[in-house]
Amino acid sequence: MTTATDLGAPAVVLTGITKRFPGVVANDDIRLTVRAGEVHALCGENGAGKSTLMKILYGMQQPDEGTIEVDGAEVRFRTPADAIKAGIGMVHQHFMLADNLTVQENVVLGAEALHGIGGRARARIQELAGQTGLRVDPGVLVEQLGVADRQRVEILKVLYRGARIIILDEPTAVLVPQEVDELFDTLRGMREQGFTFLFISHKLDEVRAIADSITVIRRGTTVGTVDPKTVTSRQLAEMMVGSELPSPETRESTVTDRAVLTVAGLHLSDAGGRAILDEIDLAVHAGEILGIAGVEGNGQTELVEAIMGMRKADGGSVLLVGSGGEISDLTKVNTLHRREAGIGYIPEDRHRHGLLLTQSLWFNRILGFQTRRPVVNGRWLDVEGARADTRRIVEQFDVRTPGIEVPAAALSGGNQQKLIVGRELSGDPVLLIASHPTRGVDVGAQALIWEQIKQARAAGLAVLLVSADLDELIGLSDTIKVMLRGRLVADADPATVTPEELGSAMTGATTGGEEEA
Repeated sequence: MTTATDLGAPAVVLTGITKRFPGVVANDDIRLTVRAGEVHALCGENGAGKSTLMKILYGMQQPDEGTIEVDGAEVRFRTPADAIKAGIGMVHQHFMLADNLTVQENVVLGAEALHGIGGRARARIQELAGQTGLRVDPGVLVEQLGVADRQRVEILKVLYRGARIIILDEPTAVLVPQEVDELFDTLRGMREQGFTFLFISHKLDEVRAIADSITVIRRGTTVGTVDPKTVTSRQLAEMMVGSELPSPETRESTVTDRAVLTVAGLHLSDAGGRAILDEIDLAVHAGEILGIAGVEGNGQTELVEAIMGMRKADGGSVLLVGSGGEISDLTKVNTLHRREAGIGYIPEDRHRHGLLLTQSLWFNRILGFQTRRPVVNGRWLDVEGARADTRRIVEQFDVRTPGIEVPAAALSGGNQQKLIVGRELSGDPVLLIASHPTRGVDVGAQALIWEQIKQARAAGLAVLLVSADLDELIGLSDTIKVMLRGRLVADADPATVTPEELGSAMTGATTGGEEEA
């Protein structure tokens, strides 16, 4: 195994990297040395400057000050094409694949000049597939692949273009524990072949498991580089945010016997008649967090969107009990009516369904509440009311922003998410649907969001939680249901189930039908 003492010469050296934007210094004199043949992790809060730094290394942005050296030679990347020529590749957190194209077409796209588009290209792909552990025919459509294999295709793409230094941005965000283990096996094998990795992650235990070195940046500057064998997750968290590592654990049950949300026989088919949701029955009670576990693509997104009215189900019913005990049949009403009935919604993709990035924070406070106080007065929008309540959310939920007039795009991902959580817990909802509520946020924002959800649950809120973070799911939930191929196939007790057991149930390794996970 490669160790820190026998690693090669520096593969990448960033010296004095500084990048300024209007009103903010994103990177301030950052220094980073990555040695050849190592996995070097980069940790920091949302907004700490990690993404800006990686965009500079990948040629997507230019530094205002500082130098970049690759393999001992100073370079200046004006575009990602320059970085690719220097042997640097980047695998983004959100996959950049076309579902309707084959593996081979995705890999070759834009790099046709290297090996053509036929037999030579196919042979090269199959050769590289062995290095990533991708065991699929290059002719298979990407839409038929699971999340882990899609990620391997992304790694394959950068290898095909000659990358020896690979940036991995939050690579484990959508993987179950077994898939994380497989990814780490792949990285270790590639490291032995001389590949170098820059590994960006918020999951500190995983960082310590895979990295040879860890560099922490905070508020745009380097805090230090540490050895993962001697540092604890708690110490890393303190370096990142100056506070202890949060825990999602919920100690006291507040579950009542009053069902707030009742879903019965919910069915949804795709255009080809295949069942995406197959007769889903569930109930969420006041004071309960019901967790839904599942590998992405098994119907969780469609379940949430069907309950929210964003997709029209083929059959089944959705009933909601209001704060006064009134029963509302939401089966055929639109999304706005469902929200007015008392549903708060933290969407899976905050950029697509949670925010208007070009609009101000106070304008985003109005979204989904455009018929309710405090953002309307009678038939008219109450702009001052929206501004005042946005200031309350910013203070109560620690949204770090220069002011409420700035566009949402100016906030880091964690602060965008805190704004959404604050908005959705306003108006005293009876049900909160939280879809991946802490995905891509740092430990500080994660702790605040967990605490706010716990407090709302203790006050009687019913919560339907969908998450790929199994520690979050186990720690927060009172009950867990496992979703596989559009069906609820197993129940798990958060008090006793392990992430590994849950991961097995999610992949179908232990579930032939209904059973306890």
